[in-house]
Amino acid sequence: MRMILSVSRSVAILCVLFLVGGLSPQAARAQAADPLNQILERLERLEKENHELAEEVRALRRDLAMVHADSGQRLAAVEEKTAIQENRVEEQAQTKVEASQRMPLRITGMMLFNTFLNSRQTGGVESPQVAPMSGGALSGGATLRQTQLGLDYRGSQTLWGGQVHGSVLMDFFSGGGQGSDSLVRLRTARMDIDWGSTSLMVGQDKSILSPREPNSLASVGYPALSDSGNLWRWEPQVRLEQRFRLADDTGIRAQVSVFATDETYSYVPGTVAIQPYRPALQGRLELWHRLAGEHRRIAIAPGFHTSTTHVAGTTVPSHMFSLDWFANPWSRLEFSGTFFTGQNVANLGGLYQGFTVFGPGYVIPVHSTGGWAQLSYLATPRLSFNLYSGQQDNRDRDLYYTGIARNFSYAGNMMYRLAPNVIVSLESGQVRTLYLGRGNQLNNRYDLAFAYLF
Repeated sequence: MRMILSVSRSVAILCVLFLVGGLSPQAARAQAADPLNQILERLERLEKENHELAEEVRALRRDLAMVHADSGQRLAAVEEKTAIQENRVEEQAQTKVEASQRMPLRITGMMLFNTFLNSRQTGGVESPQVAPMSGGALSGGATLRQTQLGLDYRGSQTLWGGQVHGSVLMDFFSGGGQGSDSLVRLRTARMDIDWGSTSLMVGQDKSILSPREPNSLASVGYPALSDSGNLWRWEPQVRLEQRFRLADDTGIRAQVSVFATDETYSYVPGTVAIQPYRPALQGRLELWHRLAGEHRRIAIAPGFHTSTTHVAGTTVPSHMFSLDWFANPWSRLEFSGTFFTGQNVANLGGLYQGFTVFGPGYVIPVHSTGGWAQLSYLATPRLSFNLYSGQQDNRDRDLYYTGIARNFSYAGNMMYRLAPNVIVSLESGQVRTLYLGRGNQLNNRYDLAFAYLF
């Protein structure tokens, strides 16, 4: 019995051991799989995080490179601006002109060199505006007498907050006509005071009736078309201007002036007394309109002049109506000019026959009609072409015998900028003067000019 119990116990023990031995590898594998899976999951997470960190590092490197590049560009731009400012400071230091009243002052003008050739009907005059009745030898030469020197100034505020500015312009066209015998001559000098849309000018300048001039480097000492429709005289005057805006692109400019006429410019016999300067009243009303674009506009302005001349013990009236214009409907094409009609206009720069003296107390004004026009073609920013002509036509019955009935001029030129401030010009023109009882006299002129603007 005991033997049976021991055998049974042994069998039970063996069964238990068998069962335990059969289950232990699976349990061991299951127990070992859990930490391995955890490790693999952790490795996957770490690898993903490392990948994300690597992407972030690459993105940061790209951003840093862009920042460095942008900083380099900004630094280069700052250095360039600094260099420009330094150059400007140096230029200002070189060109600075100190006025006694500590106000801004700027030098302007041009050095103008002309070499010219005139035909035989010049009478030996360097720049004839009228062909003389008697001819002469073929004449030519070179000159710098038309060189101009000017000052622009700008002052502080004055009465009622007005802003002061102005200019002085001189040349060397006076004297005996030779290069070594040139004298400084005052052309224009003015002081302007601006109060918003109102301006007051005192000084010496052209008449408000003739504000424009042809483009020429051949005739500067006497402006182009002088005595042929261009009323060029620079005389003392007081001018008041009022500006009105009708719309954003349209406006009116009204001007009135008291102008000092030069009566001695008229031909006066030596025994006749004349009052040399007389006051004149002038007015001008300009209507302007700006077309599409900043540099395209149309302007037209009628005007009037009235004064009297005291000569030979009597009074001679001087009246004139004028019309001037400017138009560039196409940015490369400009059309400008002036028309006038009236009597006794020599005191404004017309032909020297303003009146005719027949005896004491018997003086009549010379009636005249004239004007000029110019067509300019701006081929390129450097190259331009100009064609202009003008005339003054006097009434025959108001003149002495052999007086000038008509003076007609025309010319054409080409201007080319060798540099922004250096211009070379080639011009050819003719003056045709009709004398009563003598017929036409002609003068041909050819001019090559070099101008350095400063």
